[in-house]
Amino acid sequence: MSERATDPAEATPFAVRDCALISLATGLKAQNLREFCDILQRIPLESIEHHLWGRLLQPRFDEPEYNNDFASWAYHGLHDKTLAERLSMVLPTDFADQEALRQELVEVLEERLDQCEMVPWAKNDQQFHFLRSQIVVFDSGLRFAQPVDLIPYLAHLSTGSVYYHFIDARNRTAERCDDFSAWLASFGAEYQPLRERLCGVDPYFASLQSLRQIVTDLFQTFFEEAVQ
Repeated sequence: MSERATDPAEATPFAVRDCALISLATGLKAQNLREFCDILQRIPLESIEHHLWGRLLQPRFDEPEYNNDFASWAYHGLHDKTLAERLSMVLPTDFADQEALRQELVEVLEERLDQCEMVPWAKNDQQFHFLRSQIVVFDSGLRFAQPVDLIPYLAHLSTGSVYYHFIDARNRTAERCDDFSAWLASFGAEYQPLRERLCGVDPYFASLQSLRQIVTDLFQTFFEEAVQ
């Protein structure tokens, strides 16, 4: 049976929200690779998410080659470039749930520990402090009844809105997708091609500004093709 397109009068408007991240200390810290591995196995999942995704909304000024805090510390704190590169290759978007992601990170660390004759240590002032994030959500007041209505506004979304609707959404939506894709699904098969393109975007290696442009371009291209 084909999907029924939702009547415009029935569709729930898309509510644009903004957000900010507040970093909170967990009280846990590591000075060597063994401590780091042990703590990672029991740290709240919110902390892992913070250290993998938080820098998108809270830019760091350290080595840009490494796209998460774990890899950056391996390079700057432990001076282990091999480990840094391996940690940077673990992609959060490859895992169906965060526990599986945690296990992959732990396996990378344990494998490296087995390879090292001595456990790598960091200096006292370069310990890794495990943090977690609290997200504060704001209602922008913007509402859009139809997907085409979004086009003039997408390029002007704040980075907080992009983070909320494209990154944080993956923990809120049933299909672990972005909010745009989830909303488009309520219209039935009409916007399925656009949904597939949005779901195909891997946000991990992109800045929020780049993601905003990608989403804008995908919407514009879809509706331009629709009128041809």
